[in-house]
Amino acid sequence: MKNQVQFQKGYSLIDFMDDYGDEEKCREALFKARWPDEYHCHECGASSYCTLKSRAIFQCNRCHHQQSLISGTIFESTKLPLTKWFLAIHLLTQAKTGISALSLKRQIGVSYNTAWSIKQKLMQVMKERDDGKSLSGIVQLDDVYWGGELRGGKRGRG
Repeated sequence: MKNQVQFQKGYSLIDFMDDYGDEEKCREALFKARWPDEYHCHECGASSYCTLKSRAIFQCNRCHHQQSLISGTIFESTKLPLTKWFLAIHLLTQAKTGISALSLKRQIGVSYNTAWSIKQKLMQVMKERDDGKSLSGIVQLDDVYWGGELRGGKRGRG
């Protein structure tokens, strides 16, 4: 019998590219994540809006408040395309042992400083999301060092 956790179905790079391979698909996914049912104005709560032709901005038809798709998100103030952000998220979350900023730099085609910044932002967001959740029930750990280095003990795994 196979371990159900170890042999669970993954999310291949091919599947990822089918779902988020271009900027428009990423924008649609972000829109659905921000407003699952329908768009709601941040200021007045109205659901009718128009998009500006000159910039990628949503404008409320009632109060004329303007809002970008990425404002108030981790992507705010970024000049990188969403495709690179989404690919970084995929790579960071699919690697069992994590991914270095140097490897991320090479795989998404950005500078080291940009890759480091992206990784730090993504890890901070994941940490903040998990802060409110505590483990419960039986927790099993495999190959873990708990509590740091043991001084004065015998060598090896003893």
